[in-house]
Amino acid sequence: MAQDEFAIIEQYFSNIGNSAGPASVGIGDDAAVVDTTPGNQLVVSIDTLIGGVHFSPDTSPADIAYKALAVNLSDLAAMGATPAWFLLSLTLPKFDSSWLSQFSNGLRQTADLYSCQLIGGDTCRGELSVTIQIAGTVPSDQYVTRKQARPGDLILVSGELGNAALGLAHKKGEVELPEEHRSKCLLALNRPQPRLELAIFLREFASAAIDISDGLQGDLAHILQASDCGARISRVAIPVNSWIKQQDAYQYALGAGDDYEICCCVAADFKTEIDAWNSEHPDCRLTAIGEITESGYFLRVGENLVDLITARGYRHFD
Repeated sequence: MAQDEFAIIEQYFSNIGNSAGPASVGIGDDAAVVDTTPGNQLVVSIDTLIGGVHFSPDTSPADIAYKALAVNLSDLAAMGATPAWFLLSLTLPKFDSSWLSQFSNGLRQTADLYSCQLIGGDTCRGELSVTIQIAGTVPSDQYVTRKQARPGDLILVSGELGNAALGLAHKKGEVELPEEHRSKCLLALNRPQPRLELAIFLREFASAAIDISDGLQGDLAHILQASDCGARISRVAIPVNSWIKQQDAYQYALGAGDDYEICCCVAADFKTEIDAWNSEHPDCRLTAIGEITESGYFLRVGENLVDLITARGYRHFD
């Protein structure tokens, strides 16, 4: 049975999620109204996931919903922010009650998991795409950017890199993963973990940070450009799974996207604090992979230095 967009919003997207600062005006008006607490600043980001580009046709609606929200939450994590509210723009090729039920249930579960509230959006007909604009709060002047990295800073990454790209390669039939790696890599692809637990650590100790969405070498290059400095990283230090090590397939960790881990720069003086973090958060371990330098951008591979000065990550229009 066909339904108009207002009925879809009312049936599937009302009352999703919650926030420590609930909206004064939410879904149902021309715009949302939110109050921020004194001494805090609002951090806002937006991302779009397009069918056939960011997810394959066989991806479950619940996984699409999860990832659409998670990739935006990852942006907030990199800035040291706490999530609060989000807006959803959903484009659908047709009305499908089963798809919408699975999508909205997945969105609700994800919003509840990360304590953020859907407060408005838009629904229309067309090729399948999901756009989320997210907003979070950060204590005034404590946000983290890409611009303050300094020579001598350690370059750290959270978790493991390359799993999502490897999962995608397996789905596309480009590699055959053993079962011991397959489920983990597919989970990393469909359900990346936004590292919101790192927000306070980043605010206290990081000089710069970025979430790794388009590949380590390209995203670290954004920090270097913004901070006007260089870097030297070691390939052997990059945290990857045993399959990547055995196959010497570091391209999945270096140049591919969808990791949504955090790359940050921290002064070497804070090594004790880094060790304490790792002791208390083994599932979000920070690994030192190199250091910030005055200039240049190099990857150490054995005894050789590979120049990464032209390194790029995933680009939509290449």
